[in-house]
Amino acid sequence: MKWGVKVSKMLTAVQVRNLKSDGRHPVGGGLYLVIDGVRRRWSFRYQVDGKRREMGLGSVEEMSLADARAKASNLKSSVRGGLDPIEARRAEKVEAIEIPTFGAFADALVKDIELGFRNEKHRAQWSMTIGDAYCKPIRSKRIDMITTEDVLTVLKPVWITKAETASRLRGRIERILDAAKAKGLRDGENPARWRGHLSNLLPKRQKLQRGHHPAVPFDQVAGVVERLREVGSVSALALEFTILTAARTSETLLSTWREIDLESKVWTIPAPKMKAGREHRVPLTDRCVEILQVAAKLRSNDDPGAYVFPGMKRAKPLSSMSMLMMIRRFGVKDVDGKSATVHGFRSSFRDWAGETTSFPRETIEAALSHVIGDATERAYRRGDALEKRRSAMAAWERFIEPTKDENIIELRR
Repeated sequence: MKWGVKVSKMLTAVQVRNLKSDGRHPVGGGLYLVIDGVRRRWSFRYQVDGKRREMGLGSVEEMSLADARAKASNLKSSVRGGLDPIEARRAEKVEAIEIPTFGAFADALVKDIELGFRNEKHRAQWSMTIGDAYCKPIRSKRIDMITTEDVLTVLKPVWITKAETASRLRGRIERILDAAKAKGLRDGENPARWRGHLSNLLPKRQKLQRGHHPAVPFDQVAGVVERLREVGSVSALALEFTILTAARTSETLLSTWREIDLESKVWTIPAPKMKAGREHRVPLTDRCVEILQVAAKLRSNDDPGAYVFPGMKRAKPLSSMSMLMMIRRFGVKDVDGKSATVHGFRSSFRDWAGETTSFPRETIEAALSHVIGDATERAYRRGDALEKRRSAMAAWERFIEPTKDENIIELRR
């Protein structure tokens, strides 16, 4: 903004009212009339430690010339006494605001941003990592007092042993502290910033790798299914359904009756629940339909939004640990002797398809809801090969079927 023409060292109220040209117009004593189009306001300019600073005092409509001069005079006296008016006003604002703890602010932020989470699992991961599991040392500390040393206290114990978790944890702490700064609760640099900050204080890690989920050899899956049918629980049904459909844990646990079409034998998972963010149709085999028919007996009402595999708590899905605990209970191991995982059955399916069948790779990858090919290739591949995948899943069911004529076991509560 340009400087206005110096009209007078002591403008009168009439001159202030009639002055129209944009710019900063000196009034005297460090006071200026600032005109920017239709906006007219007062400002006070001063120097501290050789640096020129400018402080807004309010609009001309809210403060008369006499009041503005009196305010500027008081501020000038403060400057002579060694006080920086801007810093003093900032300190007053901070004192007036009740600064929350890191834990309270973080929990509130999760509630504010949870609509942007892809699924319930994502929200649970956020809540767990910023909770006592990792952030206990800083949760009770005021968020404006969090320092680099505090962040290091949280990250160091897991930086090497849990590389991927540590990376996500650091990113979440950084976002929380950035949000606090945006709300005026913090100032200065973010102590959780990586580039040029923590990158100089923490040891270099190997590139993040997800690794392989311990998987049951595909020729042993039938034995697992046989034991699941002997148990006859909700968890057992959910796990067998997951194995048959090669689905992810969260996709099974969060499935609702609205997604199931028993007549067409199709399970349509909406995009927000999918890792790739795209709707995915799953062909349902005969055994899948049988499982769903048994699960339907658990429905307390006809609400299409009810979970297919309900948990113990009302209107809640089965626990995310339920199927994993079932595998551990059976003592199921992979080829290296590690405890198998639910996700590992997807690898079992892929290994079976690749080693013992002639189904095209594209069909198997589509069954696993993987994104294949570049953007151009995907643009030309409009269909999802549902019927081709139906044949593959039917063959998978036949392969892992324990006994051909076994009747379904009624669910025990």
